[in-house]
Amino acid sequence: MSRPGPHPDIDVADEVAAALAARRPVVALESTIIAHGMPSPTNLATAHDLEAIIAEEGAVPATIAVLAGRIRIGLTQADLARLAQAKSVLKASTHDLPFAVSQKRDAATTVAATMRIAAIAGIRIFATGGIGGVHRGARDTLDVSADITELGRTGVAVVCAGAKAIL
Repeated sequence: MSRPGPHPDIDVADEVAAALAARRPVVALESTIIAHGMPSPTNLATAHDLEAIIAEEGAVPATIAVLAGRIRIGLTQADLARLAQAKSVLKASTHDLPFAVSQKRDAATTVAATMRIAAIAGIRIFATGGIGGVHRGARDTLDVSADITELGRTGVAVVCAGAKAIL
């Protein structure tokens, strides 16, 4: 089950909402790694493992995604499987969220989008493998990840290994 969140387009899982209301620790997780970052079935197994580790440490995991145009904070096992197996899942950064919501699409959230949504919901900790950074040739292309901009704007602590090595 979920309940309306802090914005009309956001639904928050009951467990996440209860933890936030009780001021218990909640850790946000992005969903791009599930839909676009790893092959199946490793992607789904990794999502389950990450959520289990967070729960074992006493926090509530809150994987974030857009499903059928609704921003969801805290996913069910069926939701995770849907993201892991579907072929038409968008990859949504902050500037893609309005499109995914208005077109009622499924979208995996990037680091930047996850940070923004977590901040809106009052989640202050976010764990991910790595963030985007400044891409090679950025002097000419201006290709700088939205993750960098969002880190400077959003009051969410991001725990990660650093910038992704593919940049």
